[in-house]
Amino acid sequence: MLMNKKGMSFWDVLAWIVLALILLWLILKVIGVISTPDLIEYAPYFGIVYLAGWAMSSLFRTVEDVKMIKRNLSFLNKKINELVKDIEIIKISHRKNNLFFLLERLS
Repeated sequence: MLMNKKGMSFWDVLAWIVLALILLWLILKVIGVISTPDLIEYAPYFGIVYLAGWAMSSLFRTVEDVKMIKRNLSFLNKKINELVKDIEIIKISHRKNNLFFLLERLS
């Protein structure tokens, strides 16, 4: 997907432009500057449908990102649990070595 430096894709930029144009059209229509034929009256509705599709697409991308983060956290949790077990084994081994050392010194 085409991404710019801010992380917005071409379609995100296009959606914001469409939203701004619809808002401008609505303001000019309310003021009375624009008097359009019936066919062109429906153009903002097509824009709204486009924006709804864009919003749903963004939502789906966000859901996929959250799923990926969830998988990564699950993997990290597994690795942390393995490290904790390894540390416990090292602690037990260290205690045994200290105990043997103490027993040798007492003998």
